[in-house]
Amino acid sequence: MQRRQFFSGAALGAVAAAGVSRVALAALPEAVQQTSADTAAPWTPPGVTGAGRPYNPVVTLNGWTLPWRMANGVKEFHLVAEPVVREMAPGFLVNMWGYNGQSPGPTIEVVEGDRVRIYVTNRLPEHTTMHWHGQRLPAGMDGVGGLTQPQIQPGKTFVYEFVARRPGSFMYHPHADEMTQMAMGMMGLWVTHPKAKHPLIEAVARDYCFLLNAFDVEPGSMTPQVNTMLEQNIWAWNSRVFPGISPLVARLGERVRVRIGNLTMTNHPIHIHGIEFEVTGTDGGPVPKTARWPEVTTDVAVGQMRQIEFIADEPGDWAMHCHKSHHTMGAMGHGVPTMIGVDHSSLVKRLQKTAPDYMVMGERGMADMGEMQMELPANTFPMMTGTGPYGAIEMGGMFTTLKVRADQKTGDYGDPGWYAMPPGTQAREVPTPTAGAAQSPATTAQPTPAAPPNATVRKPQGSGGHQH
Repeated sequence: MQRRQFFSGAALGAVAAAGVSRVALAALPEAVQQTSADTAAPWTPPGVTGAGRPYNPVVTLNGWTLPWRMANGVKEFHLVAEPVVREMAPGFLVNMWGYNGQSPGPTIEVVEGDRVRIYVTNRLPEHTTMHWHGQRLPAGMDGVGGLTQPQIQPGKTFVYEFVARRPGSFMYHPHADEMTQMAMGMMGLWVTHPKAKHPLIEAVARDYCFLLNAFDVEPGSMTPQVNTMLEQNIWAWNSRVFPGISPLVARLGERVRVRIGNLTMTNHPIHIHGIEFEVTGTDGGPVPKTARWPEVTTDVAVGQMRQIEFIADEPGDWAMHCHKSHHTMGAMGHGVPTMIGVDHSSLVKRLQKTAPDYMVMGERGMADMGEMQMELPANTFPMMTGTGPYGAIEMGGMFTTLKVRADQKTGDYGDPGWYAMPPGTQAREVPTPTAGAAQSPATTAQPTPAAPPNATVRKPQGSGGHQH
């Protein structure tokens, strides 16, 4: 990460979403860039926070936290809206629009009561703005182009300034040509930590965050289709797809918080195996304790933030994923015919010579596709991918793992590798008796009744006397 020292300079006066002069540009905070798709370690500013208020920093899955500088008691940030190339998985590159070298942009992390000043420079080919989703702020800082401010034209820099009034999990994204700009990946996270002990916000050992986003990238291409409304084929967390999504790790017994934002076009039921959690907050603030209940899946609707917390009290590698089954697959096509029961293996290669994008479900199910080893167009993410210690996981898209270990050191976010199952705790194959082997009466298998010939289905006729 290029976290070079910020320029030192005189404090700048507040400019309410207005153009910045050349004199002011000379004193802007440096626009720190990030090109790595790895999960960055938590960023703790010099002197704990630089403002004398310690907090436990967040870890953004496959992302990073934007550094800031202090200027006369104001925390100053610099975001640059620009075209980027995001590695969504190893070898799978997509042209996007983002901030400071990545999509999503860096996480902005502050403390309740901080006065913040964010410079936004536009290096896109069209105008943009910045909306601070969920924040309490003056109307002129809300970032809705044409309504609360002029658009930020290409090559221009605007500045926003307000006080982070309340703690919680928030997002930022444009409110200008949203269909294009958000479909191209322009979004980011904002976390405001409480300034003091809060009755509804517990201390946690680990604090993770990520955004749900989706793209329509045709096989063999690199640029998302921005006009797609509901038929996206790449479902991602922080513009990464499994197996490119980092795992969440925790030490056995730690309290863990996960902040999830949804800027896709549909809802996502997020499910974690092995533990129960509570929804402890939304982008509207902390949830009262009387309104919480244990669950293992929570639905994150469009435009929402959900903050969940749990105790990592079960060691192992636990799946964490969206429970919409197509959202844990890659490059999902909508015109793929089902060929279950049809032997078409000898035809596939011949058809692909004429139609290189030809894909079809296997004759025994989708798992056949991994066995067929069909050639894909260049820069196409496989529909089913990811390998675990026991073979293909057959997941892609919105999927990762929660890795809980007794020996994971406090503050260590490194991947501990695959979990070694203690003896007697793993599902195993039961030996099947060979043909002709003697069986005890208690284990003698009963013959399966033969299906009746010419089985038919009787369709209901009329309403059967019921009124609807």
